[in-house]
Amino acid sequence: MTRPFWGYEDLALFFGAVLPSVGIAAITVRPFHFPNEGVRTVAFQCVFYALLLSVLYFLIAKRQGRPLWSSLGWTFQFPPLWGAAGPPLAISLAVLAGALHAPEEPLIQNLITDRLSLILLMIFGVLIGPVFEELVFRGFLLPVLADSLGDWGGIVLAAALFALLHGPEYHWAWQVLLTVGLAGVVFGIARAKTGSTAAAATLHIGYNATLFAGFLVQRSI
Repeated sequence: MTRPFWGYEDLALFFGAVLPSVGIAAITVRPFHFPNEGVRTVAFQCVFYALLLSVLYFLIAKRQGRPLWSSLGWTFQFPPLWGAAGPPLAISLAVLAGALHAPEEPLIQNLITDRLSLILLMIFGVLIGPVFEELVFRGFLLPVLADSLGDWGGIVLAAALFALLHGPEYHWAWQVLLTVGLAGVVFGIARAKTGSTAAAATLHIGYNATLFAGFLVQRSI
């Protein structure tokens, strides 16, 4: 993995901006009327992610004077196999979660109340979320951790933090956090093996799309 030109100070500045960004996003969407909670949640998350992407731009492009996307490994020069691995990974980890008796995740079920909320949550969960999360965890965070801990140490630690990010929505169920963490390890391997954050994002998109399709099938039964 290419040695990053940013370091722990940049990571501290980025993660220090998380809570202020949450507050700004909440204030931004508060005056608007939304048809339901699902649409409001997507609007909040999009503003929140846009703010943090602005922070990344400041740290990489302004503070370091380097191009943002290529610096974070956003290149599509990787074997297509990585892009096709998302569905089998999702199915394998879903089987593992079932074997561990993982509890069902009620949040998304409560947020999908009509066609609009379904479409927006699908776009966010399948596309926007994976791209942003991979830019942060495998594009920005992982190279610094790998530089200090080695590739495997960085991959595992980044995956653990990635799993913790999803803790609240799953009520900290250890079975779900384990499978999310394992998915994060595979995303990290994709980044390390290909040098491409886009490879990890493509894998993540396929993974989320498969889980979302399974949710829709289960919901229609």
